[in-house]
Amino acid sequence: MKGRYDPLNLKRLEDRSRRPNHRRKPTWGLELAQAVLRLREQYPRWGQDKLVILLREQGFEVSPSMVRADRIGPNHISAKGRQKQRPYAVRKPKDYVAKEPGDIVQLDTLDVRPLPGVVLKHLVARDVISLWDVLGVYPRATAITAKSFLEAVLARPPFPIKALQVDGGAPR
Repeated sequence: MKGRYDPLNLKRLEDRSRRPNHRRKPTWGLELAQAVLRLREQYPRWGQDKLVILLREQGFEVSPSMVRADRIGPNHISAKGRQKQRPYAVRKPKDYVAKEPGDIVQLDTLDVRPLPGVVLKHLVARDVISLWDVLGVYPRATAITAKSFLEAVLARPPFPIKALQVDGGAPR
């Protein structure tokens, strides 16, 4: 910035483009993009290494990184736009307010270390209106553990549960 300062021409201090002067040209064309797309539709579960073999047999000179799912063609068609809705979880609307017991039950976990080398999983379900708690302590966090705890959460409270809320945070 110091080298660009000129008291008579302050325009020189404005931000410049950071785009490189010489950009690499794509090494694939429309034909390769269409061939990759056709193979991905024909073999949706195949990885890039298997598809490279088929493309080389068709006469294309490609590497596995050129056939990645997020790089199909010159416009980098993203796989994110084609994600399906999750059938098992729905995000809570921002304007949803719990009015009666069972409207929202929050779930959380905690590691408990009663002795050195012993780690237990403490699971808690709390209704936000009635503050009714369901607690469980398990030796491990497994799918079977989660299933048995959820069965207890649905069976114990004296009211029907309409929604479960989890924070979805990463374990520490």
